[in-house]
Amino acid sequence: MIGLDRFVVIDLETTGNVAAKQDKIIEVGIVVVEDDQITEEFSTMVNPGINIPPFITRLTGITDEDVKDAPTFSDIADTITAMFENSYLVAHNVPFDLGFLNAELAAIGKRSLGNPVLDTVELTRILFPQAPGFKLGILADYLGIEHDNPHRALSDAYVTAKLLIKLKHKVSTLPYETLEHLLKLEKVLKSDLFQLFSNRMEELAYQAVDEGEIIIHKGLAFRNVLIDKREAITVSSSYGDFLDSVYEEDGTMAQNMKKYEKRVGQRVMSEHIYDAFQTKKHALIEAETGTGKSLAYLLPTVYEAVRTNKRIVISTYTTQLQSQLLEHEIPLIKRLVDFPFKVTLLKGKQHYISVEKFANELHNHQQDNYDIALTKAMILVWLLETETGDIDELHLPSHGKLFYKRISADSEGRPDPTSPWYKYSFYQKARRRAQAADIIITNHALLCTDMFNDYQFLPSYDKAIIDEAHHLEETASKHYGLKLDYVNMQHALNQIGSIGDGNWLDQILFNNPSIEEKLPKDRWNDLLSLAKYEMDDFFRTIFQYVLDQPGNQKVLSDVGRIQYRFEEGKEQERYWNIIKEMATRIIFYLRDLIHFLTITSKALTDKNAIEETQLRIDILQSFIDGLEHLFLMDNDTKDVRWIEIEAYGAKNAVYLYSEPIHVATILAECFFDVKESVILTSATLTMKNSFQYIQKRLGLSSDRLETQKIPSPFSYVDQVRVMVPNDFPDVTYGNTDDFIHATCETILSLAEITGGRMLVLFTSYDMLKKSYYLLKESMESEKYVLIAQGISSGSRERLKKNFQTFDQSILLGTSSFWEGVDIPGDDLSCLMIVRLPFQPPNHPVYEAKSIAMKNIGENAFYDLSLPNAVIRFKQGFGRLIRSNNDRGIVFICDARIIKSRYGKYFTESIPQVPIAFNSTAELMKKALDWF
Repeated sequence: MIGLDRFVVIDLETTGNVAAKQDKIIEVGIVVVEDDQITEEFSTMVNPGINIPPFITRLTGITDEDVKDAPTFSDIADTITAMFENSYLVAHNVPFDLGFLNAELAAIGKRSLGNPVLDTVELTRILFPQAPGFKLGILADYLGIEHDNPHRALSDAYVTAKLLIKLKHKVSTLPYETLEHLLKLEKVLKSDLFQLFSNRMEELAYQAVDEGEIIIHKGLAFRNVLIDKREAITVSSSYGDFLDSVYEEDGTMAQNMKKYEKRVGQRVMSEHIYDAFQTKKHALIEAETGTGKSLAYLLPTVYEAVRTNKRIVISTYTTQLQSQLLEHEIPLIKRLVDFPFKVTLLKGKQHYISVEKFANELHNHQQDNYDIALTKAMILVWLLETETGDIDELHLPSHGKLFYKRISADSEGRPDPTSPWYKYSFYQKARRRAQAADIIITNHALLCTDMFNDYQFLPSYDKAIIDEAHHLEETASKHYGLKLDYVNMQHALNQIGSIGDGNWLDQILFNNPSIEEKLPKDRWNDLLSLAKYEMDDFFRTIFQYVLDQPGNQKVLSDVGRIQYRFEEGKEQERYWNIIKEMATRIIFYLRDLIHFLTITSKALTDKNAIEETQLRIDILQSFIDGLEHLFLMDNDTKDVRWIEIEAYGAKNAVYLYSEPIHVATILAECFFDVKESVILTSATLTMKNSFQYIQKRLGLSSDRLETQKIPSPFSYVDQVRVMVPNDFPDVTYGNTDDFIHATCETILSLAEITGGRMLVLFTSYDMLKKSYYLLKESMESEKYVLIAQGISSGSRERLKKNFQTFDQSILLGTSSFWEGVDIPGDDLSCLMIVRLPFQPPNHPVYEAKSIAMKNIGENAFYDLSLPNAVIRFKQGFGRLIRSNNDRGIVFICDARIIKSRYGKYFTESIPQVPIAFNSTAELMKKALDWF
């Protein structure tokens, strides 16, 4: 292998994904790279001897007719193997291509290929760790590589070859220290990278180190990030003139935006926000889809922050909106206004890497598994590029996320300004950047953590914008409550670890031999083992307890977990006492562990060791506090406690929760009463044009509150048709089969009319799953690409992109797909809402709130359940129309929207649109006419 400089890149198209299941090669593309130039190519169709599945034909365009007269693999095998002599074998996902090649070679009695390999998926993950994805098409877009004919072998091989050249060039930019660490990880990786890395290290060995942009500290190389100071800027124009210069004819918005159309509501919103700032009032502003609310609130926020030289916080619920603000809206605002301003993103400590912790892990010589080795390699390169140290910039492998918990800033304990690593802390830099910013963008989670901890986490501020404000109550409840689960508790105990396992305790004992008698090995290890055993037994007992409860006491969550609300007095006394006794025993063991750690801490002199020990003590104490609150303290009806279990998961897959039933008073006292002006906005805050529900839930007093509803600029009456069938089967408890059959038949009928391009929203994961498998059975020859949340692999964003990739696709979603999913234009022509999004009556939080409301004479349905459902429905309805040119059908399978006395709350809370209530057959005719 030494001295190889010939790279043979191969890409295959096949009849399926698994060679072991007799899938076959149908096309081969090979490109040879020498001296970073493409010098040779080879391409051929291959007759697989079996039919090509319709899905593969749709993906590649290759038909049975195309391969009918092509050579068989045995005809070309010698030609292919000859091309690989004295070469690297390169592929984008080597196990796939090499696996198929060797399976075909074995089938004709030929020797397998044993070349050194380079996997460009793996290598790109390491060398371009911030890429938005690692599929070939995504990487081609990201790196500016032309990709004219995706999913064809020669075209994909060419793109992979060009990618390889870029990867080799990237290696040539890495500093010696980074390569040295990568070389230690190389043996665990799939690719044979030794020659690539060591050759570059030889080149660097005698070169002087230039530490301009890169800092090297204790053998770790990372980017040098400088923080500018905040400077006072004078704004000379009045606010009215400022808005005129942006919004009006020949203003900066018209100059900077193609096809700019003035939106009256956008300026109205900007004016209302500024008025609220000046009068020191709070505001609820519902800005319907198409208003352009982000720009509408950013303009007055930027103007006010710079004019007063006082920072303003903007909080969002989703990271997607944060990215949109930072990557699109903020750069646009900087072009629209004539004065400079500073914006920064601030997240919780757990999002930022600790370079000190990571450096320590690099020197941990225990054998890494593949995911951890890949994670370390990705981080090594990322540290040369990142300005933030925010781990969300990376797409870590699954086990890499567990490893990251060990090296996040959250694992550091209290900051130590005397530490040599302190000045390199990304979290501390993020805080200093926030101190110097005019605008701080954060999330509801950190906003609530800050307000419930005496405002220790965000720099001081008087004014705030809360976008996606319909989620504030839910987020505040979660952060004022608590959560315990088996995985995290066991992970914490494993991290503390036994003595003799080579962990942090062994390091402390090695550096402080005098404290060994205070931390006896046998006693400590026995105690830790007992705690872990008791914890496992405890969670298994709870799991079985929930399974044994009557069906009407449990509910299935929208992600398929069984939920059960528990409270003192209603539980089966004998079994519940066993659970309480087990909780008491765990607490006893945890207190003993804390006792030993406290004695150890007092005997230590090293600050880092003391901090590390105290951090473990704090974690154990939080477990004790949580167990006592959940199981051993009387519930004074101020909070709701419940259990969730993974019904088909491990028998200890248990999650324990507690939340306050009412958070309005807490929000009023901790937030609205102490802040000068808070603007809460969303596309969905009202029910029947009234803000009363959201105002009450958030604890907003009328005397300091302004409200405003900004209508959508879209012409819904021309762009949307709502259809409701009057002949669907009734849904009765436990008998949904007929309804699911009717739903699936309608999905397929509508798909014929719309050519797929359908988003189907469920309120029940169980119903989604049944529908998915029924549709798979019913579809002829896989005509439509069926994508389902929780069944098809990938994140929400990945599922959405897959949906948009295929012309004829149907996307089934629940929970998170009801909002925040933008599919503009022809990609989405039909939105189906299967059921009105009411919470099940025995949902733990709803049930507890309902009981509390009934006790004070309120109507839980009209004051809680219905408003929640209407706001959720409005979010779902908003998925269809995202621009002036969108057009489509909203098909609602639930006739309650027409027949029930509360149905008007739904229909009168959305824009006025034509609604047809008729038989399914008649609605199909109307749909056909509409399209």
